[in-house]
Amino acid sequence: MYSGVATDDAMNLAMSAKAVPLYEAVKKFISEEIEPHTRRYFELGEGRSDRWSYGPGQLELLEQLKSKAKKAGLWNFFLPNAETGEGLSNLDYAYIAVELGKNPIASEVMNCSAPDTGNMEVLERVGTPEQKEKWLKPLMNGEIRSAYAMTEPDVASSDAKNLACRAERDGDE
Repeated sequence: MYSGVATDDAMNLAMSAKAVPLYEAVKKFISEEIEPHTRRYFELGEGRSDRWSYGPGQLELLEQLKSKAKKAGLWNFFLPNAETGEGLSNLDYAYIAVELGKNPIASEVMNCSAPDTGNMEVLERVGTPEQKEKWLKPLMNGEIRSAYAMTEPDVASSDAKNLACRAERDGDE
């Protein structure tokens, strides 16, 4: 057992032995590769025309760090399916997510940032083979970014289960 409070098997909140080396590698990579560049990343963003754009050099720096993370095998931890992700449990990923959250760019560098993570999970679970080829593969490779948006009258929420509208087939589609 690595860490956690374990009183019995039902309350075992310890990281699995399989995840420990990955967890240690993530911590080391953040410390040695990301932290030294974090201040520079934000300095490059100073003076940009709007808060939603990148400053000169910011994307290039991110891409350099992403390339290093990918080469180090520190990429896409959140998907439990071993064919598309690291095959970690949610508990194992939680420990890694804590480390990612300690640095403002670490999640992006290791391709574990929202909304991409949630959209990749949806595509992996319910996407057609064509959708997976067109959208999941490039998301997992860090080649594209995704978005998630929803709105409807009379429902104030970002909870997709709270949507009130419905789509019904009427035979003309």
